[in-house]
Amino acid sequence: MLLLGFLAGAFIAFAAEGSNMAAFNLWLNSDTYGLGKALAGAIFGTGLMLVIIAGGELFTGNVLILTGVMQKEVTIRKMLKNWLLVYLGNFIGSIFIAWMMNNSSLFDSSASGLGAITIKIASYKVGLSFGNAFILGLMCNWLVCLAVWMAWGARDITGKIHAIFFPIWLFITSGFEHSVANMYYIPAGIIAKRNPGMVDAAMNYGLTAEKLINLNWQSFAVKNLIPVTLGNIVGGGVLVTCIYWFCYLRSSKAVEAAADD
Repeated sequence: MLLLGFLAGAFIAFAAEGSNMAAFNLWLNSDTYGLGKALAGAIFGTGLMLVIIAGGELFTGNVLILTGVMQKEVTIRKMLKNWLLVYLGNFIGSIFIAWMMNNSSLFDSSASGLGAITIKIASYKVGLSFGNAFILGLMCNWLVCLAVWMAWGARDITGKIHAIFFPIWLFITSGFEHSVANMYYIPAGIIAKRNPGMVDAAMNYGLTAEKLINLNWQSFAVKNLIPVTLGNIVGGGVLVTCIYWFCYLRSSKAVEAAADD
């Protein structure tokens, strides 16, 4: 679980850095901001495709294990063990890609524009209120778990790709918050913050000194990762798992129990 979690974290981080590279120039212009989000969303789905098709363990998708708990086929202890190990693996994989990107010279692209937007994105994310981060996390994993749910039902790779592409495109274009993606976005910005040239470029693009100071490991954990993770659990666990279990699986489980009696 830890190794497959590492792979999934790296896959999502690859999707995050690639979507940033494609769209950062569009984000710097208010007239093309929405277009940039749409372009980023079209690329980001590659991360979940790699997880589902190549193989990996992604915390946000594994929220659906709650279905097995409600069916009494998985214990709560085993679910929590999976979540903990996968979450840790996702974090290590994401941090690894963030570190490599900061040491690849790619953040110097376009006169440090990519590094600047990486810092700005991270700063925005740690500046959210707890409530806003929670709600954005909830809406995000509602869509991510729907993508995983539909991909499970697809009969071939083409079907899985289509099932994943559109919900992920929608969540990125909308600007929702994904805990594992943020394990890349925010650490990448914190590490890039050490580069004076990138900080200067970010300041030229409107980053304030106050927001720069607020971008640190503590704010990453407290102001983003915790509320977004809780929102992800509720979004996927309640609005996908619980509703579909109630509608489709609850009655069949009751019939099975009656038959056993």
